[in-house]
Amino acid sequence: MGSTDSKLNFRKAVIQLTTKTQPVEATDDAFWDQFWADTATSVQDVFALVPAAEIRAVREESPSNLATLCYKAVEKLVQGAESGCHSEKEKQIVLNCSRLLTRVLPYIFEDPDWRGFFWSTVPGAGRGGQGEDDDENARPLAESLLLAIADLLFCPDFTVQSHRRSTVDSAEDVHSLDSCEYIWEAGVGFAHSPQPNYIHDMNRMELLKLLLTCFSEAMYLPPAPESGSTNPWVQFFCSTENRHALPLFTSLLNTVCAYDPVGYGIPYNHLLFSDYREPLVEEAAQVLIVTLDHDSASSASPTVDGTTTGTAMDDADPPGPENLFVNYLSRIHREEDFQFILKGIARLLSNPLLQTYLPNSTKKIQFHQELLVLFWKLCDFNKKFLFFVLKSSDVLDILVPILFFLNDARADQSRVGLMHIGVFILLLLSGERNFGVRLNKPYSVRVPMDIPVFTGTHADLLIVVFHKIITSGHQRLQPLFDCLLTIVVNVSPYLKSLSMVTANKLLHLLEAFSTTWFLFSAAQNHHLVFFLLEVFNNIIQYQFDGNANLVYAIIRKRSVFHQLANLPTDPPAIHKALQRRRRTPEPLSRTGSQEGTSMEGSRPAAPAEPGTLKTSLVATPGIDKLTEKSQVSEDGTLRSLEPEPQQSSEDGSPAKGVGDGDSWSWEPSQAWREQRRPSSSSASGQWSPTPEWVLSWKSKLPLQTIMRLLQVLVPQVEKICIDKGLTDESEILRFLQHGTLVGLLPVPHPILIRKYQANSGTAMWFRTYMWGVIYLRNVDPPVWYDTDVKLFEIQRV
Repeated sequence: MGSTDSKLNFRKAVIQLTTKTQPVEATDDAFWDQFWADTATSVQDVFALVPAAEIRAVREESPSNLATLCYKAVEKLVQGAESGCHSEKEKQIVLNCSRLLTRVLPYIFEDPDWRGFFWSTVPGAGRGGQGEDDDENARPLAESLLLAIADLLFCPDFTVQSHRRSTVDSAEDVHSLDSCEYIWEAGVGFAHSPQPNYIHDMNRMELLKLLLTCFSEAMYLPPAPESGSTNPWVQFFCSTENRHALPLFTSLLNTVCAYDPVGYGIPYNHLLFSDYREPLVEEAAQVLIVTLDHDSASSASPTVDGTTTGTAMDDADPPGPENLFVNYLSRIHREEDFQFILKGIARLLSNPLLQTYLPNSTKKIQFHQELLVLFWKLCDFNKKFLFFVLKSSDVLDILVPILFFLNDARADQSRVGLMHIGVFILLLLSGERNFGVRLNKPYSVRVPMDIPVFTGTHADLLIVVFHKIITSGHQRLQPLFDCLLTIVVNVSPYLKSLSMVTANKLLHLLEAFSTTWFLFSAAQNHHLVFFLLEVFNNIIQYQFDGNANLVYAIIRKRSVFHQLANLPTDPPAIHKALQRRRRTPEPLSRTGSQEGTSMEGSRPAAPAEPGTLKTSLVATPGIDKLTEKSQVSEDGTLRSLEPEPQQSSEDGSPAKGVGDGDSWSWEPSQAWREQRRPSSSSASGQWSPTPEWVLSWKSKLPLQTIMRLLQVLVPQVEKICIDKGLTDESEILRFLQHGTLVGLLPVPHPILIRKYQANSGTAMWFRTYMWGVIYLRNVDPPVWYDTDVKLFEIQRV
């Protein structure tokens, strides 16, 4: 039958489904087979031939027909899995049913009355699959569907290479088959790399898309952190009921981490051969991060036991969560496995950066957001992996792409989620001493970014990019300022020598954040000044020797510190400062130092194209909820500090959701006031600063070390300038390099690190972010487009 005929027949069947007034019997095979037996329709055809309005019409007007359609389609998948899909006809039926269910499922999830349908049992579908009528034993439809998909993903000659020696051998028995021998790709726990097979990749991809659609029920429930995060589909699929859980987890992970978009190392290769691997890799990455959506804060974290030998993961009863995917991930421990994962993720994250050297030379991948979520999950669930990442300078291969994405996305409102996850990862890494130490490696690879050219280290790169985000990002990034500065505080005790460009950037931030109107115009703005002073104190106390550039910049800008020390607290002065705000332009738009030339090949960060879709995000917790303070002891170990009691209620209110409405105005004062809980309110309900409030934190400003430094060095520098008639910076820097303040500064304070701590607020944030990314990335076919999603809002930029 020609494909046009088959499309016509398929379309006719869809129309009959909506127009038949009597329910069609499940036994009427002639009718139901029209949907899958004779047709050769692609998934795109199915989406075109089954319009949304008609699916909803069947759901409302002929509910039993929709129920029977789903039940029969699942039955066909179960039969295909049982028989092993040997004939071409069986394979075609499985693919058609898979596409049809991918099309219909979102419309079942969007209706609360239908949501339980797949979790009900169908009479006659016994657990054994033999159709015994013992309904006590019957499996819910969802379970039958998930188990069939799992079986089909390891079906010889359909989704994996058959191991049969010859055609004479009997077909491999699906039930006795050990799927661990059929893992899709070499890597973790598997050494054999199967021959690439285009057809198998396409079939896997269709089944993974159906699996992802099953999991997407989560999109149709409003965000509620307290409702418990278990997704029943994911929970069952990742349980011991799924005998393929281990090989499937390994197949997904290895498929992602082994992928090389360059293609055999030959530039421009992708222009000659179409790369059918990429869609599979994307799908694998999306399924993987959804199966790993597990709130580590609310459950016992998996314990990491590295005593196992031999296998990649030991087979003892898993500690921790029932989710086997999380469990397997947490138990990976071999160095070569970590190396394989880290190299793979770093290679893929760096791919968009390689584009600029030889334009179009490599295929540009688009799934970096999924990779960042995967990297986050790896670090969050497997502490050994985190330590491995920080053990060598390989961590910089993750850092540089993240800084590139942050810099590139800072002007684009539709990529605010990408900004958050990049910053969260850096916050997590910055809690470990080794990260700060690694940042001292010189930065020589010139990634094209529109930031000032500097000669220095990866620490310089990090601070210069952060300065750029704070001074020229769009206003929705303001809730991230605390996080950005916390990262700089965490690494500051280990930074051996900052460049002059970087030193000037840090002082420019202090200057901007310590203007009186900025300090007085919102209840928490002064926290930014505290963070910056802590950075300066850490560097002076612990890394004075190599940091002449920063010391010189502090001396040049000493008036800023004197102004802070003499901050007025009387009502008229406060009133006057706030009046000044209405006339002063936004302080961050002034450049503190000459920007100079940007790095080669860079393009300025562009705002989103008009009409770009974006999904809203839930609020992220405030920095005090995101982190826990630890003190570094003499021997370098960390001990947790008890949280200090807050002197007012100004702390701890969560940041306002970054996706909510457009209530931000560009003045930080306005945005921050809305975002943070006031410490005292005027009659109008608007927050207003009081002398008591200013005094409460002014008295705590950690200025002693810097004031002492200025007291000692300023007269010496002035004397040199007068004696030698110096105007030359380099002479003064040389003097400062050889200077010492031993015995002149206050006793060094203990180093404070604010380590990221898991909490249900961030777990909820990751869930909405991840599903938002998946929603926007699946456009061909548009699986969830125009369905009634509840987890986030879809907005046009």
